[in-house]
Amino acid sequence: MRPRALSSILTALPFVLAPLFAVACAPGETPSELTPIGTIQGTGPSSLLEGSEVRVEGIVSAHFPALGGFFMESAVGEDDGDPDTSEGLFIVWEPPADTALATGQRVRVHGTVTERGESPPTLTALDEVESVELLGPPNPEALLPVTITDAPTGPITWDRLEGMLVRIEAPLTVTGHSGLQRFGEIIASFDGRLFQPTELNRPGPEADSLRAHNDRMKLVLDDGSNEQWPEAIAYLPDWPEHDTPLRIGSVLEPMTGVIDVRRAGHLLLPIEQIAVREAATRPDPPSADGRLRIGVINLENLFNGDGEGGGFPTPRGAQTFTLYERQQAKLVATLQALDVHVAALAEVENDGVGPRTAIAQFAEALNEAGPARDWAPVELEGPGGDAIRVGLLYRTGSVTPVGPAVFPTDSIFEWGSRPPLAQAFLPNGEGAGSGATATGGEGSTAEPWVIVANHLKSKAGCPDAGHPRAGPGDADQNDGQACWNAHRVVAAEALADWIDADPTGMGTQRALIVGDLNSYAQEDPISLLRERGWADAFAESDGGPPYSYVFQGESGRLDHVLIRTSQRPHLAGAAIWHSNADEFTGFGYEYDPEPTVWRSSDHDALVVGLDP
Repeated sequence: MRPRALSSILTALPFVLAPLFAVACAPGETPSELTPIGTIQGTGPSSLLEGSEVRVEGIVSAHFPALGGFFMESAVGEDDGDPDTSEGLFIVWEPPADTALATGQRVRVHGTVTERGESPPTLTALDEVESVELLGPPNPEALLPVTITDAPTGPITWDRLEGMLVRIEAPLTVTGHSGLQRFGEIIASFDGRLFQPTELNRPGPEADSLRAHNDRMKLVLDDGSNEQWPEAIAYLPDWPEHDTPLRIGSVLEPMTGVIDVRRAGHLLLPIEQIAVREAATRPDPPSADGRLRIGVINLENLFNGDGEGGGFPTPRGAQTFTLYERQQAKLVATLQALDVHVAALAEVENDGVGPRTAIAQFAEALNEAGPARDWAPVELEGPGGDAIRVGLLYRTGSVTPVGPAVFPTDSIFEWGSRPPLAQAFLPNGEGAGSGATATGGEGSTAEPWVIVANHLKSKAGCPDAGHPRAGPGDADQNDGQACWNAHRVVAAEALADWIDADPTGMGTQRALIVGDLNSYAQEDPISLLRERGWADAFAESDGGPPYSYVFQGESGRLDHVLIRTSQRPHLAGAAIWHSNADEFTGFGYEYDPEPTVWRSSDHDALVVGLDP
């Protein structure tokens, strides 16, 4: 008998042969006897009987009208006895309006074997169905799901369970849900939160090993529909709400579903609503000690139109003035909660200087919201010609800018990576030492800190051959660093050279490199900066690996704070506020009118404190 319970996934148990005969006919011929489902499935990536007409008999396991058919599988004791073949099959057929198709219903189907999908793995199915006979009343006991009780310990061959009913009793953790709104998908994991391989390991064998591990641990839950932007998700009791946010890290109760194959991957289609066993809670705003506290925030394209309520839709960001107001309100609430003196910003509109700019109006909104009404932008024309730029805000009641703001003119920052922006700051009440221009207490020798805001080229938009901006190594090298890695390496080296040249005139040691470097912690650009004497402010963080971003179900850091190795003793604290990356995308400003901090951006905010 085909095993119906597994102590670990896909473990073979003893079996006996089923009393059925494999009979398949060429197109145009009518089969007279039954073909076992396992024989149709076979052990390869596609059925050897593809194109043949067959008759099969089995039990309806699940009906998904949105997919245009139902799944069936061999009844208990009627499988083909081969643990390497699946006993499930998808039938492309919808019953007439006066016919009920229930789980547990025994059916006999006459149709043509086909493979659904453009590339392996594909879903073996019967199409061009000639007939479906209902054989007696439904009998739920005729079908038992395969039970998975433990996380996989080796490579998974989900093909063995394709189209079959499974019961997942091993704990599943929500590790990604960016596709929930559009595709009805949640990425779950058998091994808790999953991390980007190059967040934890240098590109190479160890990162490749972690990639393989992550692939084994992932299981995508799907709503059993090809519809995009569905109004409801069948396997959820409701969309996530603020009191039940379904954050990444939440552990799910056991569930039952069918293994489907779509979009070149295996999915679990739950046949019942899932429940949360252990909800991941929303964290309080982090605190960081220090006389000088810096926040690092990606604003996710804060564009304000023409600055007077018009000019929408914008090239990026909010498409209406109302949505812009929502976006800004969420970002204001986030920055208010962080209690920092300086904020380094990425993805703010590059619209010049003056009161109508996006950054100036962000500062104005912060002041209107209170209680501290002392926010001001670092103003200068530029930097760069990109639609977005980096920026700096500071609280005039807490810190004083020392000297002018500067940015490099290196050619690497003309396109792709935005020009860094550097400004020296000194906490109020601390006089300036040699070379500084701020005033302070008599005889003081305090030195300012130079904050350098950054936003390197993203990993997206992989270049075609002959791309005018792409150099060797900018295409995806399949090493986990994605596209434009070579560009980011050149930009990182140019950044290090520029800071070493003391562009602010305030010295080269008391400096921070902050912002969205679009590189995970062990990738080449960050490794280069470490070799140049920069240390990761979060290298000694407690509570597991730090992260600020979640992509395709894997967590990591694109956002960084780097400090000179010699200055690490001045680092008083470092924290990441997970108010965004773990949150449901439906809480973003585009969908949620509530001006909460939750999902104010797609990146988490970072906070560091310095003791001069």
